[in-house]
Amino acid sequence: MRSGNPTLTAKTFTLQERVSSADQMTIQGTVNKTGFLLFLVMIPAIWTWDRFMAVGNPAAVTPFIAGGAIGGFVIAIITVFKKTWAPVTAPIYALAEGFVLGGISAIFEYSYPGIAFQAIGLTMGTLFSLLFAYKSGLIKATENFKLGIVAATGGIFMVYMVSMVLGFFGMSVPFIHESGLIGIGFSAFVVVIAALNLVLDFDFIESGAENGAPKYMEWYGAFGLLVTLIWLYLEILRLLAKLRSR
Repeated sequence: MRSGNPTLTAKTFTLQERVSSADQMTIQGTVNKTGFLLFLVMIPAIWTWDRFMAVGNPAAVTPFIAGGAIGGFVIAIITVFKKTWAPVTAPIYALAEGFVLGGISAIFEYSYPGIAFQAIGLTMGTLFSLLFAYKSGLIKATENFKLGIVAATGGIFMVYMVSMVLGFFGMSVPFIHESGLIGIGFSAFVVVIAALNLVLDFDFIESGAENGAPKYMEWYGAFGLLVTLIWLYLEILRLLAKLRSR
């Protein structure tokens, strides 16, 4: 089993101790917890959105975006290494990322009216479409499929890391951040890979339930799925912005 999501590694569930049926992870429990985490994301997101829209100045939300991003990253790392803490750290992560998503969404919305709601709609539509395709057997998480998505995800991660390092020196990877055909093509590719990671996450969560993982892994599975959804939403937002800027 593999997942392109770095929070769901090949041994995430298989190394967990088996427990009694009453204390086992279930798919429904993971779904419920994912919904709760998405609700938590919305609370600070709406607050940050309103704060920006009240003044129309990015400086009003930049500290919250930066703080949420750093805090969310730290909490995510803790969650990955301390999975038993997921019932506590996953909600904290959701709240931290809410500040990030609210601020970034408001900034994009200010420049391109309606873009944030389009991105939300496309993200949710992608989620449910791929869930249907997975459950109906239209898309199967075969080993070759998993290897391809993991490799593509790793490549994207490396490109972003190089871009971030170059940014410290006032440089950037050519074309990919621009609104030209190459930039749009790159963003479209990343959106596709992020979306296909959802299929791997569905498969991984289903495997966890089948393998009798402990109950707290519902929170960890929901956390992992949230990570993918946030990535997908931001990439769709970037792609729409590039298209609108043309």
